[in-house]
Amino acid sequence: MKRILLLLVCFTALTASAQLQIHMGEDSPLRKLQIAELAISNLYVDSVNESKLVEDAIRGMIEKLDPHSSYSTPKEVKAMNEPLTGNFEGIGIQYQMMEDTLMVIQPVTNGPSEKVGIIAGDRIVNVNDTVIAGVQMKNEEIMRRLRGPKGTKVHLTVMRPGISDLLKFVVIRDKIPVKSIDATYMIRPGIGFIRIGNFGATTHREFQESLQKLQKQGMKHLILDLQENGGGYLQAAVNIANEFLNKNDLLVYTEGRRSQRTEYRASGDGMFRNGKVVVLVDGYTASAAEIVTGAIQDHDRGMVVGRRSFGKGLVQRPIELPDGSMIRLTVAHYFTPSGRCIQKPYTKGEKQDYAMDIVNRLKRGELTNADSIHFVDSLKYYTLKKHRVVYGGGGIMPDEFVPLDTTIYTRFHRELAAKGVIISSNLRYVDKHRAMLKKEYKDFESYKQQFDIPQDVIDRIVKEGEKQNIKPKDEDEYQRTIPYLKLQLKALVARDLWDMSEYFSIFNERNAIVLKALEMIQ
Repeated sequence: MKRILLLLVCFTALTASAQLQIHMGEDSPLRKLQIAELAISNLYVDSVNESKLVEDAIRGMIEKLDPHSSYSTPKEVKAMNEPLTGNFEGIGIQYQMMEDTLMVIQPVTNGPSEKVGIIAGDRIVNVNDTVIAGVQMKNEEIMRRLRGPKGTKVHLTVMRPGISDLLKFVVIRDKIPVKSIDATYMIRPGIGFIRIGNFGATTHREFQESLQKLQKQGMKHLILDLQENGGGYLQAAVNIANEFLNKNDLLVYTEGRRSQRTEYRASGDGMFRNGKVVVLVDGYTASAAEIVTGAIQDHDRGMVVGRRSFGKGLVQRPIELPDGSMIRLTVAHYFTPSGRCIQKPYTKGEKQDYAMDIVNRLKRGELTNADSIHFVDSLKYYTLKKHRVVYGGGGIMPDEFVPLDTTIYTRFHRELAAKGVIISSNLRYVDKHRAMLKKEYKDFESYKQQFDIPQDVIDRIVKEGEKQNIKPKDEDEYQRTIPYLKLQLKALVARDLWDMSEYFSIFNERNAIVLKALEMIQ
């Protein structure tokens, strides 16, 4: 009979020296679990996978807890950590699959691919000795072949439009930075715009660089876009909030059953403690993004515009397991400076309703009408300087509510997007006209002011949609679809010719939340 395996679990999060003490008496639940596993593995009629048995047991326990405690396999841990740690190792390209061929959208600036001469529009057809074009290879498999340890070589065969011969490149893989700031630009004279995609290990440094860049361009006021920001590291959020507030201002505090109250306060050396600030939020703004929003709102440092945020006020501690898998266990609540816990209600073990919360908000009319949102008086709090009423218990309610415009996306547009018709049409257009566009529009500002998507591009999209049985129900739906479709395509072309800042620069001119923020500042 196999000997009992005692698991020794190391905590690797908030307190580096914290250790988990395991006590196993005769009536210990842990002993009961071990006996059950031993019985199944040694006595069950058929052979069993012990690793999967343990994994299923862990998942079963986690599922009965709150919606944010989770278990991840080693593969899932690696994929989950890459956007937060700020880098991965590979060849450094942005790419898109066009039909069954990998097309380079942009090489990463100063990255391994750019250094050897790979350019936008190149098609990678071979990786080492393996053909990847025209073979319907899965995205994950292509990524596995392109990525690899820093310093290793990969041989690429490239087809370049306008050149008959295939080109050969040897790329030495390196660390590729993953940016957490999506856009930085001057949206109006004196008004800067920064959009943060998530809160990772490099976010604070990137944010400081963005502030410096905009301040050199004359920024006096700032729009901080946290729409669709699902959060990330608590410390990154604390560092960002610190840039706006004064010395000893409380930024956030955490407290749990086994976790003593821990306070995070401003150091007083922030880079943007003066000037107007407007924070943009929506129903997908969560966790660390809500920490920053709550700190700015509670101290009356700036205004919040948009729609009620997600409502995640729980702190997870990562627990690494010996095989590289991980448990992320909720150990505390976090509270905004006014004392609010903005965690929305949940029932332990019932994740379905929790996951459907955004859909339920839409059904209740919360996304289109502020009067449909109801807060309990017992969860009423006051901001710390102007004593304005704010609420806990379900996300952060913006100071200025902007209803969701449900008419922007028609059914016709949604189906075209879902089937990939819009993206593939954009890729073909940029691929064919890249040189002409770069020659005609020497800089982004001239492109933004003068360029319009040609009608024949729209016509081809409509014809492609018809081939896939996607049609507007009538002329009215067609006419309502075209303006937003043209805007989307113009933004996508800008992204492929320049970068994400240019993409948002175009899209934001029709974003109601952004326009309301501008109105409030001006």
